[in-house]
Amino acid sequence: MQEIEKIKKRFEDEILTVMASEIKELEIKYLGRKGMIAVFFQEIKNVPEGKKRKFGQDVNELKAYIEEIIKARLEEIKSQENLKSLEKDKIDVTMTGLRLSNGAPNIITQTIREVEDIFVSMGFDVMTGPEIESDYYNFEALNIPEYHPARDMQDTFYLAQKMLLRTQTSPIQIRTMETYKPPIRMIATGRCFRRDAADSSHFPIFHQIEGLVVDKKVSFANLKGTLSEFAKRMFGKNSRIRFSPSYFPFVEPGAETAISCVMCGGKGCPVCKYSGWLEMGGSGMVHPNVLRNVSIEPEEYQGFAFGWGIERIAMVKYEIPDIRMFYQNDLRFLRQFK
Repeated sequence: MQEIEKIKKRFEDEILTVMASEIKELEIKYLGRKGMIAVFFQEIKNVPEGKKRKFGQDVNELKAYIEEIIKARLEEIKSQENLKSLEKDKIDVTMTGLRLSNGAPNIITQTIREVEDIFVSMGFDVMTGPEIESDYYNFEALNIPEYHPARDMQDTFYLAQKMLLRTQTSPIQIRTMETYKPPIRMIATGRCFRRDAADSSHFPIFHQIEGLVVDKKVSFANLKGTLSEFAKRMFGKNSRIRFSPSYFPFVEPGAETAISCVMCGGKGCPVCKYSGWLEMGGSGMVHPNVLRNVSIEPEEYQGFAFGWGIERIAMVKYEIPDIRMFYQNDLRFLRQFK
């Protein structure tokens, strides 16, 4: 009986000083299979008959007492840890909160949407196509057969034989004419890829807007009227369009299109190199060979097509000096167009 009291006293002393990480060891020491309580149970057989019952009760009471104290101690430690955690993680509701910045579409996306809205209001459909194209759709169907010198104008990313990253959105025009019968009035927007060295006006990845109209009695005057209306809506009502003869294998006749400088109104300034005009892209009447390639009879139907760079449109509209700024992910630049 005296040993039981000694063990109880020793346990009470140890439980007061034990660390949280040592609780388990203390429990094993007293309540484990080879612990002190187990030793007492083994000694019951050696206790005189008249005292066995009392001895057994006292051992069971000691075991229950130790279990209860350990449980209470664990709960106390857990409560202390929770208080420390709450103290550490508490929020001062009087402090000014962190203001989260709202996102916004990229300036290129904004420009594409604006361009599409203008042409949709003019009766055009918006068409899309794959960025990985075959040589046929990207070149041959557009009157650019193999070894044609015009291919040198577009340094191409080839993925495999006869497969490439499209260098223009013109393949969408071919796919549209193969799928739908005239009359056709569509625009195609999307990413294009060329092996251009990056500088202020060139980048390996860029976006294009191309338009196509195929119908009976379509003329160059329709092309001029369409682009003139687009320029007025996109850059201002005083914008003017200029066409300069140029060569593109998929149109005949072909022309470079330019708009009057948005900086000086056509008077001449450093932006337009004192010419009064800003080049925007190519245009012209669809070449008869292109129409024949998609089984459209050029004697019955005519068409016009044009292609402008989305980055070029944004650079002119928002006075952006370098095309590389679109792809540098500089928040100081991007936040200006929220």
